[in-house]
Amino acid sequence: MRHLAVALLLTLGLAACGKGQSYQALPDDMSLGNKDAKVTVVEYASVGCPICARWDQEVFPAFKAKYIDSGKVHYVFREMLVGGGSEVTVASAGFLLARCAGKDKYFQVNEAIFASQPGVFETPRETLLDIAKSVGMNEEQFNTCVTDEAAIKALNERVEKNAKAHDINATPTFEINGRKMEPGYHALAEIDAAIENAGR
Repeated sequence: MRHLAVALLLTLGLAACGKGQSYQALPDDMSLGNKDAKVTVVEYASVGCPICARWDQEVFPAFKAKYIDSGKVHYVFREMLVGGGSEVTVASAGFLLARCAGKDKYFQVNEAIFASQPGVFETPRETLLDIAKSVGMNEEQFNTCVTDEAAIKALNERVEKNAKAHDINATPTFEINGRKMEPGYHALAEIDAAIENAGR
């Protein structure tokens, strides 16, 4: 697992001139749905991961309608940085951008980055800046966001903590009420079965 430092963000031109069950949401997690649901689905993913992007576009809309919008599942998204090169660059800057956009726009930003693959790997700064503008940020705010040393440090610490605590080394990895599925793409039917088992 590779992590992105401040220097890498600058070099690649992205900047211009508690107690409880382990699968419950942590204070720094981003989540959707009913926090009191009997089932918690945690996704460990990277916005720079092509398989995560495919799952987000092909499975997540139906998953959201069936489980999140209905209140049956509390969905928790945990940021990971995996791969190398442009995948890590995009993921790091993308997560910083999503956090800067605010909790109400966090998932909107993530989904826009997923949808922008693979082009975002060719023009990361331009693509992410367009996404930033689409959620009301200007270029100066974007530049400040993706070069914020404290935010980069916090991102790396979150990733390292969650990867170590939950033994995550590939994305996407899904955890249903604390039970991990095999890393990788899972069709909705496979997730249905895991949720059914978790609810017993």
